[in-house]
Amino acid sequence: MNDNINGEARRKSVLGAILNMAGPWGNNGDDGNDGGNGGGPRNPWGNPPGAPSGGGRKGSSSLEELFKRGTGGGFRGGIPKGPGGRSWWPLMAIGFVILWVLLTSIHRVSPQERGVVTFLGSYSRTLQPGLHFSLPTPLEQVTKLDVEDIRTIDIPEGESEKLILTGDQNIVDLAYSVRWNIKAPELFLFQIAKPEETIKEVAESAMRAAVANFTLDDTIGSERTEIEQQVEQNMQQLLDGYGAGVVIRGIAIKKADPPAAVNDAFKEVSAAQQTAQTYLNEARAYAQQLTAQAQGESAAFDKVYEEYRLAPTVTRQRMYYETMERVLSKVDKTVVEVKGVTPYLALPELKKRAQQPAITTVEGK
Repeated sequence: MNDNINGEARRKSVLGAILNMAGPWGNNGDDGNDGGNGGGPRNPWGNPPGAPSGGGRKGSSSLEELFKRGTGGGFRGGIPKGPGGRSWWPLMAIGFVILWVLLTSIHRVSPQERGVVTFLGSYSRTLQPGLHFSLPTPLEQVTKLDVEDIRTIDIPEGESEKLILTGDQNIVDLAYSVRWNIKAPELFLFQIAKPEETIKEVAESAMRAAVANFTLDDTIGSERTEIEQQVEQNMQQLLDGYGAGVVIRGIAIKKADPPAAVNDAFKEVSAAQQTAQTYLNEARAYAQQLTAQAQGESAAFDKVYEEYRLAPTVTRQRMYYETMERVLSKVDKTVVEVKGVTPYLALPELKKRAQQPAITTVEGK
């Protein structure tokens, strides 16, 4: 018994000696006016400048106080307790669940949109415009698609060339655009992996097939509208066969030119062809004019012949007078009548002679 008491006393004395040893910042005691450092360096855990020194634990640092609070039970982390010591966690969890259900179960679909609902990843139904309800995520998810927006795909993209072979074995550089929109949103989402790329490839295939039926002159000239219509029809048939769920609204050819390497020569050939076509049009117009004139003269002759058949003598005399009047109206003439009638005086001839200058002859001496 005495040995235990003596051992305990020895341990306490050793512990006290250790505590009273001078550390790197001086003595740990609180005596003296130097803040308890025994004249050594200032203790960084001691009192701040201007704070009262001495007095035991009144000069302990804020870090030491924090440690004491953390170990002594004065500080407790976490959410404060509710009335009666109950935790707020259940109420917060219930509120979060209610908010999650409200945000993921109520859906407003605009007039130009359609909502595609999937249940655990599988297609369930399509929502029409209006306010709708669904199971919360992740049980059901709603994807909204604008089915009235007209989308456009430009082929080719940028300033690159798109060379296509024509029916007469020539090459044409085509640039065109495809306008389309969504018809069946559920097919558009799930039937084809990459709908826009599929539409672009189908457009290129349909354009090559259509241009192969026309010559180069037709492709860059008056047959553009026909080519656009054929491409639109072929594209719609192919996409309907794929189940793409889209509608082709139109094809517009923006450029149809020969390749850049031969464009200048082609322009010269085109200008020569246009000049030749102009001459042909003028010749056709002149031929039509002569034909119309001949037809008119033939109709007039038929009328005269009908009159001649009814009264040959009168008609013959009338034709003679009309012919002589047409011939003699453009020449100078003198009419000599029969005896007893004053002859015709050629006044125009006399007038011409009067206007001529007189010629004077001077005889030499």
